[in-house]
Amino acid sequence: MTATTGSTLAVSASGLTKQFGQRVVVDHLDLSIPTGSVSGFVGPNGAGKTTTIRMLLGLIKPTAGRGTILGGDLGRPSSYLHKVGALIEAPAFYPQLSGRDNLLVLARLGRIDVAVISPVLDRVGLLARACDPYRSYSLGMKQRLGIAAALLASPELLILDEPTNGLDPAGIVEMRDLIESLAREGMTVFVSSHLLAEIEHICDHLVMISEGRTVFSGPVSGLRQRGGGDELVLRPERPEQLVGLASVIDGLGLVANIEDDEEGRSLVVTADAASAAALNRSCMEAGFALSHLARRTRSLEEAFFELTGTHSRDVVGAPALGGIR
Repeated sequence: MTATTGSTLAVSASGLTKQFGQRVVVDHLDLSIPTGSVSGFVGPNGAGKTTTIRMLLGLIKPTAGRGTILGGDLGRPSSYLHKVGALIEAPAFYPQLSGRDNLLVLARLGRIDVAVISPVLDRVGLLARACDPYRSYSLGMKQRLGIAAALLASPELLILDEPTNGLDPAGIVEMRDLIESLAREGMTVFVSSHLLAEIEHICDHLVMISEGRTVFSGPVSGLRQRGGGDELVLRPERPEQLVGLASVIDGLGLVANIEDDEEGRSLVVTADAASAAALNRSCMEAGFALSHLARRTRSLEEAFFELTGTHSRDVVGAPALGGIR
């Protein structure tokens, strides 16, 4: 979904700036998070993601800028923080206490009905381990207990800073499923992550920043389109026909490039899947039989590199999962 009016935005900020001495960490950032969405917040290392989140939560004061969160004034965090839950960096709990007792401490400090503890633990899949000491929890369980703490007050907006950081593939899948289930219940989730592949799985909206500035804000599909859209990968039945086939496609007014991959040499055409049938017919009419014709969706990572001019060395990867921090 794409929000166009203030009434449809859970978070709206403009000109958000944070300066530490002479160093500008967040530079006139514009931020729009649609209500009810799962919005990803991504960018290279040092882009200003965590600093931005800390400003939204009132942990640090913006140098400049204004905005609203759930109808409250960004300059007065007390006007909205009671409706916001957050997990920032690694959660901190008493290691000798059980998961349940840790939540009990937080509930009493926050004057929250302790009756919500069991349902929240069940919600994050920890009810069976609720009485075990926190120190015995795996990293994934600790992260889920952190989310349980954020859910105690039944927030309308949940802000998660790197919730999959350090998790193994199974833990990442568990976290993904949890976030998706929360969104299905109508909660707005704003998740910062360096795993762009995960953002593709769970988010319908994306905010991308570089050097403290917004470089993209909108539906995930919109970023792919700005980065060049989808492509079709073609291979002729006879490899020596590749150059001739490229000439035919160029004559159709399409952009075609020859690329090498693990399957050999292919022709990559910038076109969507709807064009595949017509393109196949044109190739056949020109005397070229295709042994391969497949759609290749441009990844968010590729689109991001093209938009910002960054390179893979500028980001932190995750084995088998890819990523941007």
